[in-house]
Amino acid sequence: MSDNSEKILVRYYSDILEEIVVETLWAEIINVKEGLYKIDNIPFYGPDFSSDDIVFAEYDEEEERITYRKVVEHSGNSTIQIIVLDEDMDVMELKREFASLGCESEGTGNKYFVMEVPFNISYSLILKKLSELSEDEKIGFAEPNISQKHFSEK
Repeated sequence: MSDNSEKILVRYYSDILEEIVVETLWAEIINVKEGLYKIDNIPFYGPDFSSDDIVFAEYDEEEERITYRKVVEHSGNSTIQIIVLDEDMDVMELKREFASLGCESEGTGNKYFVMEVPFNISYSLILKKLSELSEDEKIGFAEPNISQKHFSEK
């Protein structure tokens, strides 16, 4: 990462894991004095923000690092969590398919990944594909952070 980046600690309850999760995310420094940072990763387990959102974070004595406090400005991006249920499904091919629709993804293992739906992408086509795969029991998916724009496209 560049000199204009900072790792931010995020502590939150994950509905996926059903426990408190601690995650560190890269963020672009917008204004250190005001504690403003732009999230540069796709969050894995479901905090209430997505990549490119502007957040307020400050140094936390207990955590001993810069720590997320709240969202200041939503980017309009959405985050989708996907778990592959079909043992024969090629996960990389699935990621490439969504990438061709404009969605980036990051994975924690070979069967679970998170996907970003950028603000400028229509969610209806993405949701159609997700729903088809889910109905066929090939994947399970969750929408931990859906922008107002994407929600209205459902």
